[in-house]
Amino acid sequence: MAREQFGVCAEPSLHGYYLLFNALDDNNSFIRQALSHLPALFDKYADRFSEANLAGVIAIGTNYWDEIYPKGRPKHLRPFPEMASDDRIAPICNYDIYIEIRSDRGDVNHIVATKVCELLADSVELVEQVRAFRFLDGRDLTGFVDGTENPQGYHRREIALINEEQDAEFSAGSYLHIQRYRHNLNLWNSLEVKDQEDVFARTKVNNEEYSEENKAPTSHIKRVNLKDSDGKSIEILRQSMPYGDMKLQGLFFVSYCHSPEPFELMLASMIVGDENGHSDHMLKYTQAETGAAFFVPSLNVLAELGK
Repeated sequence: MAREQFGVCAEPSLHGYYLLFNALDDNNSFIRQALSHLPALFDKYADRFSEANLAGVIAIGTNYWDEIYPKGRPKHLRPFPEMASDDRIAPICNYDIYIEIRSDRGDVNHIVATKVCELLADSVELVEQVRAFRFLDGRDLTGFVDGTENPQGYHRREIALINEEQDAEFSAGSYLHIQRYRHNLNLWNSLEVKDQEDVFARTKVNNEEYSEENKAPTSHIKRVNLKDSDGKSIEILRQSMPYGDMKLQGLFFVSYCHSPEPFELMLASMIVGDENGHSDHMLKYTQAETGAAFFVPSLNVLAELGK
């Protein structure tokens, strides 16, 4: 039975470190070996710093998958859906490898990130690195709780992980989408709290969702809380975290799911909007600067890379 990477469904952490790499020419054999050794590296430091609750995720970019694992391809693996409508844009960035390191200690994340880079060595180029952190009680820097609609308990696995019936060869894997959003907090904080709440359709302090009749069709909740043809909620597992310093701030958005479709539907609802032209007004105050799609293979597939 395939085993999933623990970090996909792990509970929220206090600190995150996201590493995005591109492979350099003719290094695929070395990279396969290095990636196959990463789970053991995560386990080593998770044991050494057991109080930190370390969790890691290794993912392969959609454009790089066939090179790194020519034996097979996940059924629904496809590129990030580039979208644009008026001034709302979802750009695409090409990354070959994604490494997510999360724990309750920023120094442990730094140690593990250093070891990851040492292991991959000169076979890759580090294109982007983002240090993220938990803000207050799981809030985005806008002041609103992030991931309120996340699945809980065992349901997290049902949403995030592919099962045997969906794709037996790649069961226990997950489709991953990331976007690094940059917030315009000066503009956002110029709004009255009630106006901010109307943009979200949720109260800021108590995190109470508006009643259905009080949600504007342009509110963030209205645009991302979607239903399928049977009336069931369309869900993803978010593992997003805020990042920033005194110059720029934002959210590193991370979505795991057993299919790429739920994320794609939500993104289209935000950017393109509905048949009446209602898009997500939260996008007036934040802009995605990156976007990429990956596949998170099971530990079994990662082990195959080293053979």
